[in-house]
Amino acid sequence: MISPAEILPGVIFYSYLSAERKEKVCFWNHHTLVLQVSGKFQMETLGQTLTMGGGEMLLIRKNQLGTLTKTPLPGGNYETIVISLQEDLLRKIVLEEKLETDRKYVGPPNILIPSNEFLQGYFQSIVPYARSSGATMTDEMGILKVKEGVKLLLFAMPALRNFLFDFSEPHKIDLEKFMLSNFHFNVPIEKFAQLTGRSLAAFKRDFQKTFGSAPRHWLQEKRLNAAKYLIETKHQKPSAIYLDLGFESLSHFSNSFKKKFGVAPTEIDYI
Repeated sequence: MISPAEILPGVIFYSYLSAERKEKVCFWNHHTLVLQVSGKFQMETLGQTLTMGGGEMLLIRKNQLGTLTKTPLPGGNYETIVISLQEDLLRKIVLEEKLETDRKYVGPPNILIPSNEFLQGYFQSIVPYARSSGATMTDEMGILKVKEGVKLLLFAMPALRNFLFDFSEPHKIDLEKFMLSNFHFNVPIEKFAQLTGRSLAAFKRDFQKTFGSAPRHWLQEKRLNAAKYLIETKHQKPSAIYLDLGFESLSHFSNSFKKKFGVAPTEIDYI
């Protein structure tokens, strides 16, 4: 089975694993609802680390970077159902339900949803489509399922209205603070621009003014210096840190490190 598999293309996904996996980096374009069917789910973002087990639910806010660790239980599997709450559909729900959407959301970016029998029953109605390769979900049925999920979320936690229906664009945030906190994420420059509320051209221009360097060069230098510090002072192995610092492969990291410092990371002396 391919993991994740699409139940409804681009909207509803099913992830199944029999061995632990750590994703290098994830970017959530849309609000995302996750049901942990079995196994352990751990998400790390700039401000939060959240863990959940079977039967728990998480609502992830859009426009975030983070890493995921997916761990099956001993002798078991890892299963999640993921629903992408795309903005176009949320806008339709607002129009259909005549909801007020004039308040900007100011709470935590990711919320564990308290369990209730309605939401549990809702997700159980999707599980057969996930586990059976022969079952198909039509587009119409899938959209109805997403709308049902949104309404049940609002029934369980009415305050989520501001979370789900905040359609304001990302504002132009402090570039220096954001990049110093997120340089280790391996994402395209375009994503960094989007997350700081800038066009690509404006991002490059502001970056040059802030750091005196082009983004790609600065990111490479910052990651390599961080690696040198972790190896020298924290005695961490290159193989344990290269992914977390945004490098595609161990060989790419080793070659870049040697080019900058004159020695391979495995040859560096500990302090």
